[in-house]
Amino acid sequence: MKGSTYRRCYCRSTDGTALGKSCPQLSSRRHGVYAVRQELPARGDGTRRSFSRSGYDTAKKAQEDLDRVRALLDLPDGDDADGQVRIGDLLENVSKDKKAPLPDLEQTRRRFRAGQSLTSKLTVGDWLDEWLEAKRRKKTTLTGYASHIRVHLRPRIGHLQLDRLNVGHLVELFDAINDSNEAIEAQNQERREQEQRATWGKRSRPPESETARLAAERAKLAEMPPYRRVTGPATQQRIRATLRSALNSAISNQMLTFNPASHVELASGKRPKALLWTAEHVERWRETGEKPSGVMVWTPEQVGQFLDHAEGDRLYALFCLIAFRGLRRGEAVGQSWADIDVVNGTLRVSKTIIQDGWTPVESLPKTEDSQAVIALGPAMVEILREHRVRQRAERAECEECRLPWTDTGKAFVQEDGTWLHPEKVSDVFRRLTREADLPPINLRDLRHVAATLIHAGGGDLHAIKETLRHGTIQLAGDTYTSLLPQVDQEVARKAESVVPRARRSGSTDTSAHAPLTQQL
Repeated sequence: MKGSTYRRCYCRSTDGTALGKSCPQLSSRRHGVYAVRQELPARGDGTRRSFSRSGYDTAKKAQEDLDRVRALLDLPDGDDADGQVRIGDLLENVSKDKKAPLPDLEQTRRRFRAGQSLTSKLTVGDWLDEWLEAKRRKKTTLTGYASHIRVHLRPRIGHLQLDRLNVGHLVELFDAINDSNEAIEAQNQERREQEQRATWGKRSRPPESETARLAAERAKLAEMPPYRRVTGPATQQRIRATLRSALNSAISNQMLTFNPASHVELASGKRPKALLWTAEHVERWRETGEKPSGVMVWTPEQVGQFLDHAEGDRLYALFCLIAFRGLRRGEAVGQSWADIDVVNGTLRVSKTIIQDGWTPVESLPKTEDSQAVIALGPAMVEILREHRVRQRAERAECEECRLPWTDTGKAFVQEDGTWLHPEKVSDVFRRLTREADLPPINLRDLRHVAATLIHAGGGDLHAIKETLRHGTIQLAGDTYTSLLPQVDQEVARKAESVVPRARRSGSTDTSAHAPLTQQL
């Protein structure tokens, strides 16, 4: 096919007519610009067309683009009429946009051989929406995908063309998330400091001289943005997993040949190791308000202090069930009386109530291993018996007052029998924790408490795995076990006593080394 480079200018005569090649100044190499013209394969209907572009300041640059155009035209075989039309369509579209770069030869070769569209302008955001629409998963899983797309992916990379997305774009994405985290932490700290200024820390009422100041400080607090959660390493891992899954689907549909999300390095998304609220940690927290770890666990004494305070609350049995048997929040809220056997002291986990946005929905437990029967101790059985008596009394009171009562069959319900909202249970837990003057933990961390109590009671990792219903012992050991100091010390003492030792020469104190002074 014919093609060439040439020099042209935009000079016009006095009547406005373009001079073109007749311009007398074209004899000077400094006048005008260089241009490219290349004949293209005919359109599908047989009409002729060409690729043309001008504005090159040297003949060399014009020739380089002409060579690239010809290399693209050589991709189809000589007898591949359909392939020639596809390449022609691609170059014709590029020719219409004078600022559009020429297609990358290797990328076009891959897409051409894979039968992918060469002229598609599909963006990352458009594909993510299309991918999400076609997913068939649990509703809560889809809600997580949608949140990742709406909050993080579409705003930051949704405008990019899908086939041009690369690793560099994703590095910038997660760098921007981390920058946002720093801003959120700074705002949260400012609000925390303002709350201290707006609070009268003493038990007595503030004097009149302080009332006006506190009112002004509270007005400032009301104007500040609310607390926000940062997007931590674990969440960033899930965001990347969502994008990786969507891009893998694009590869399966022959829209991509490379998944950049598989090659982005992120910080570890593992949950931090659980730490006990020792006296030292509690003292430091009371001074600074800082938690030493993202996952904190109460000691048995602190658990007892909380349960003593919560005993009069109508959700007391629910908190006991989580603390002693390690149920997840949704599993406890979704627990049915039909699955509780107080005679044989067992409980079967078969349903869970979780949040879809804010709406509570009933679902199967998190995994197949989560659906299991666990044992109940005699104290737990008695607590559940008392709770059922309380619930029947609430129902009788509603019926006596001619108020509606919804029989859901759940062990833990609202005063009218309807489902408990999972987040409202967390609200009650936080309130009771504050009232008991205990260091803070999250409701889900009562599950860690259960693992610690099982271990303190003599249970091994297998017992923890079975009670918490995990798939592997490693997960129980790496994440949920916090050795109590007294348990650890007892293990150390027993290890010392196993080794027979002769009494050391010159030693007169036998009591100090009692476990180590057995005669050979």
